[in-house]
Amino acid sequence: MDEQKRLILAVVLSILVLVGYQAFFVKPPEPGIPSQGVQTQGEVQSKDPVPAVTEYPSKTEVVSETVEPQKTNYRTISVSTPLYNIVVSEAGATVTSFELKNYSETNEKNSPLKQLVPKEISEGIFSVDLEGRSIPGLKNAVYTADTDAVEINVSQGEKTLEFVFETSQGILVKKSYTFKSDSYLIDYDITFQNGSGTALNDAVVVSIPGIYNQAVKDRSKFAFEGPSALIGNEFIEIDPDDLDEKNTYIGKIGWAGYSERYFFTALMSKQKDGGNPADAKLVISYANDRIANQYIQKMEPLNQGGQETYSFAVYMGPKSHKVLSKFDNGLDKAVNFGFFNVIAKPLLIGMNYIHGVIPNYGIAIILLTVIIKLVFWPLGTKSYKSMNEMKKIQPLMMELREKYKDDKQRMNQEVMGLYKTYKVNPASGCLPMLVQMPIFFALYRMLYQAIELRHAPFVGWITDLAAPERLFHFNFSIPFMDAPHGIPVLTLLMGASFLLQQKMTPATGDPMQAKMMMLMPLIMTVLFINFPAGLVLYMFVNNIISMGQQYYIQKKLA
Repeated sequence: MDEQKRLILAVVLSILVLVGYQAFFVKPPEPGIPSQGVQTQGEVQSKDPVPAVTEYPSKTEVVSETVEPQKTNYRTISVSTPLYNIVVSEAGATVTSFELKNYSETNEKNSPLKQLVPKEISEGIFSVDLEGRSIPGLKNAVYTADTDAVEINVSQGEKTLEFVFETSQGILVKKSYTFKSDSYLIDYDITFQNGSGTALNDAVVVSIPGIYNQAVKDRSKFAFEGPSALIGNEFIEIDPDDLDEKNTYIGKIGWAGYSERYFFTALMSKQKDGGNPADAKLVISYANDRIANQYIQKMEPLNQGGQETYSFAVYMGPKSHKVLSKFDNGLDKAVNFGFFNVIAKPLLIGMNYIHGVIPNYGIAIILLTVIIKLVFWPLGTKSYKSMNEMKKIQPLMMELREKYKDDKQRMNQEVMGLYKTYKVNPASGCLPMLVQMPIFFALYRMLYQAIELRHAPFVGWITDLAAPERLFHFNFSIPFMDAPHGIPVLTLLMGASFLLQQKMTPATGDPMQAKMMMLMPLIMTVLFINFPAGLVLYMFVNNIISMGQQYYIQKKLA
């Protein structure tokens, strides 16, 4: 392999970083899709016919859709635990507010607590209806809470809050929330008592709506946000822009919900026998920046005078592997890094383990980098030995190029013969970089999505390892730099380390090629200027260790 091929390989590696970044972390612009109307419950708009959960002989008489008289006044009940503040409204017995006490909206001082119920969803989440509308007025029902208090504190143990709604036909619906002081999981039970003169044979519909506006779309280019579910023990992410192709999912649904970059909300059915997840249906529609995410589960036929309870669990909290792995319900699969999950998740576990010993995530990243470097140390040694051997034969290569400058074919043959004589393999110098590419992309996904790094300080001006680092903030823009604008000190140091590493690498025989290679550090600096500080820290430390290893090998072989 001659110098031109080495140059081409180096350029290809750089392009791999750029193209890989675009391919794995930036979605292409979607073609224009006609605006979808919001579906009514139970509608299926899919190119492929999908059977409905409610395909069974109905025993329920079609009841007139006259609206039940509702209370015009209703209360909201606030519940506080050590982990969160939650507000449940008697209107629908839905969750209208959920604040996480251990997380704030921003990294700024006096920032409000992180809110998991968007203000646009004023009706709240976890509303209940029946797919066949067998209970008139249930969708917009106003319940009555079983407490006179409007503020409840659950500092220890647990507390159950019940909401009751009864129709004029004698059908009673009760929704119960059980809050636990030490868990983000909330027990959520829905009970139907049939005091009417007819049997109920329908399907329960629980809604977990979400907001998918332009800001969310932009964030989703780097880490998915939107509807997600565990179906048949397989984690799936549902792109709202793909709903014209498929909007209905049927199977063993372990949980269904809505994911953000660092947080998510999920609903899961609890089986009476503790067995497999329920056969259920997930119907999703999207219009006007809103996601209608409906979990639908078939009811047991409920005869006159009968009662049936459907038990669920609700999770609203951080998308943290440490938190979710404590549950035996598949919620930990929500921490997913896509194609690189098999590499990224062990890296996350390793980083968290180190943090458990040294409580600074910046130091944890440094030590994780050292460990990765030790694993690849033999490959690096082989690479630097190859570079050193290449450096020794540079004068002979220059002579061959000068001697056969008018005969490219003969020159290449002589160069290959030179490699063979001195047992030099120029490709081995690039091998470590190729091998570490998956590690790089896996680390990017992990460091970008790991909630542990959200607002995690390192040292000095680096107060958020999950965001680009800036020393000082300027009120003017800087080319290639996303806001906030300032001095990316760590990124510049990383670029300088790339430059020093380039200078330590044996020069090519062609001066023009050498100048082109010196542009690579600049390209890498521009590329990394908007990357999370944690990833830049990894690359900087990796470069420093690489230079130390290279210097040691060169001294040893000198």
